[in-house]
Amino acid sequence: MKSRSQVGALAIPLTESRLSLVTHGEYSKTPLYEEHVRLGARMVPFAGWLMPVQYTSIVEEHQAVRNNVGIFDISHMGQLIVDGADAREWLNTMLTNNVGKLDVGMGQYTFLLNESGGIIDDLIVYRIDDLKVLLVVNAARTDEDFAWLQDHLPVANAIGLANRSADFGGVAIQGPRIAELFHALFGPNIDLTPRNSIADFPFEGTAVSVARTGYTGEDGIEVFFGAPDAVKFWNAALEKGKAFGIKPCGLGARDTLRLEMCYPLNGSDLSPERNPIEAGLGFFVDLTKSNFIGRDVLLETKVEGPREKLVPFRMKEKGPPPRRHYAVFENGERIGEVTSGTLSPSLNWGVGMAYVSTARAKVGAQIDIEIRGQKFPATIEKKPLYKKP
Repeated sequence: MKSRSQVGALAIPLTESRLSLVTHGEYSKTPLYEEHVRLGARMVPFAGWLMPVQYTSIVEEHQAVRNNVGIFDISHMGQLIVDGADAREWLNTMLTNNVGKLDVGMGQYTFLLNESGGIIDDLIVYRIDDLKVLLVVNAARTDEDFAWLQDHLPVANAIGLANRSADFGGVAIQGPRIAELFHALFGPNIDLTPRNSIADFPFEGTAVSVARTGYTGEDGIEVFFGAPDAVKFWNAALEKGKAFGIKPCGLGARDTLRLEMCYPLNGSDLSPERNPIEAGLGFFVDLTKSNFIGRDVLLETKVEGPREKLVPFRMKEKGPPPRRHYAVFENGERIGEVTSGTLSPSLNWGVGMAYVSTARAKVGAQIDIEIRGQKFPATIEKKPLYKKP
């Protein structure tokens, strides 16, 4: 039997001391900052936070997730709560996916758009109660998302909007051995939550919310907890995970893992100047909804076709990895620009994503990436770039 309390019932008041916003100069620290330092992580600024980019090596951490299990600190990500009788109806006018289709305990990927259809943020929305919704948003967009939603709150409707980010933390635990680690943490008779779902589970005198979601292409969970419980859960996961080859992982591996799967990065592949149709993510846009911000632009883009498309590519020769802003050419003509690039640890080739002219965005097309003034051959590929053996 699955043991779960009311979904999203973590009872930490939003007025409590803001434990996750301890600052270091101009940067914020997550509740797990001291643990990262203790483990020897290399800390770097990211989206206003000091975050671990790697502990040992990016390749080692990447392979741990592909073959065993890895744990990431995602406490920097924002957590917004929307509640009230009209909450879901209003959110359907703000987000591209259909929140009305969510049963309690389910989640979906979606977009928050500006009036021009550009992407303010990509996020996951979870229905955690009959009248309550959790939005997990990108760290760099948390304040902007909250302000945008607040500015669009209807005056007459009873809708609550709160930013609980500072009082909560989170980790992503990803890899093929996640089920084994889940049972080691929560009990052998506790069922792992289904994909794209969220539920609360008791854990050492408290409760944590476990979502079956992730950003790596592997099976996994994302766990949200009150900031005071962050260190306790992190250390328990590392201790219980030893038997399954767990490794703490940083932003470096997170980026190589997501790029192999062609998962977009907000601020690079996604931006207020790009819309979801151009990004090839129309599946997460419900144009049957009669009204949401940016709908008319997306409908027009779908009917007429986008001017450019986001495509994945793979380098054909060994050489320096592709990087953001590198130019893309076909037959000597510039046709686009790289938005993300890296050396894939799984494929041992340079890979990336780029916006290119739609007419040239054909799988198998031969292109060139200009790297430091020299052109290197590449091929437009199907998604994902990495396919499990």
